[in-house]
Amino acid sequence: MNYFGKIIRCHRKKSNLTQIQLADLSGVGKTAVFDIEHGKDTVQFDTFQKVCEALNISIELESPIMETCKKEIAHAKS
Repeated sequence: MNYFGKIIRCHRKKSNLTQIQLADLSGVGKTAVFDIEHGKDTVQFDTFQKVCEALNISIELESPIMETCKKEIAHAKS
């Protein structure tokens, strides 16, 4: 089990949810929740994101140059 899997499992258990209940809340299959909790590298990011949203876990990207990247992205949209 990797770090992210441990985080998901801890949140699920503290929320008194089974893997099946979390899968239903997330709109993903039970196998996906099992795979996330066991650190499988085949889980798609959008699946991971759905599970995080169901558990009220936010995903944030940070880096020393993040503000520069955000400005470039905003400029490219206009």
